[in-house]
Amino acid sequence: MPNVLVAGCGYVGTALAHLMADAAHQVFALRRSASPVPPGVRLVQADLLREKTLECLPDGIELVAYTAAADASTDEAYEQTYVLGLCNLLKSLKRRGAPVSRVLFTSSTGVYGQSGGSWVDETSPTVPISFTGSRLLEGEQVLFESGYPAVALRLGGIYGPGRARLIEMVRSGAATRSNGPVQYTNLIHRDDCACAIAHLLLHENPREKYNGVDCAPCDRNELLEWLAARLGVAPPPFAPTDDAKAHRPAGNKRCSNRLLLESGYQFRLPTYREGFGTLLDATGNK
Repeated sequence: MPNVLVAGCGYVGTALAHLMADAAHQVFALRRSASPVPPGVRLVQADLLREKTLECLPDGIELVAYTAAADASTDEAYEQTYVLGLCNLLKSLKRRGAPVSRVLFTSSTGVYGQSGGSWVDETSPTVPISFTGSRLLEGEQVLFESGYPAVALRLGGIYGPGRARLIEMVRSGAATRSNGPVQYTNLIHRDDCACAIAHLLLHENPREKYNGVDCAPCDRNELLEWLAARLGVAPPPFAPTDDAKAHRPAGNKRCSNRLLLESGYQFRLPTYREGFGTLLDATGNK
């Protein structure tokens, strides 16, 4: 079994580390804090932005999942996390002569700038409309220039246990629907994030880029109405026209997961209905 390093062991990384350890891999979880890691996982306490601390990396790392997440929604935070931190880790692995056979980087569908509701796939133009997408695309470039076999998994909006804010907004009446054109959202449950990463790390011959989204891009209004029906509350009101325009997302596309499906991956929670359904069931909303 290959030795696995999960660099940036947070929301998605912890789920991945747990999954890989359960599959009998030797798993190392890199994080800044000494907070507990899943059973069977070894903690590597280091800071991706401080190269000196990376000297404690274990020998024999073969698979790397870079699942770090920015601490803030600022250009500086994104550059540090997705570009500089990745550079530092890759340089450290090379200095140690680590026998790395694959590095997977969790990128984002934010690298696409399409805004007309069109379908996009891994061959579509990447012209980000914000610094978030630009920095992630820069990180992808660092990855592909590293010399290591590499995969970029472009994740959609991640939700799951502990990330149910949308449910509470609908329940409390704080959510609003848009009365403008359809606005598509591309989602993926945290458990499918972790499982898809594991799948691609162990894949015999993966492609360089995949969209990590579920099987049903949906209109945000549709999602809100479905949640309201499940919760037994009134559908969220429509926002005033001016407010709707002011808060309407600039990006609007439907991301295809065809390549991920063709790679052999099978979704545990293929649409928002199954994904949010499990969250609702867990809190007693049958």
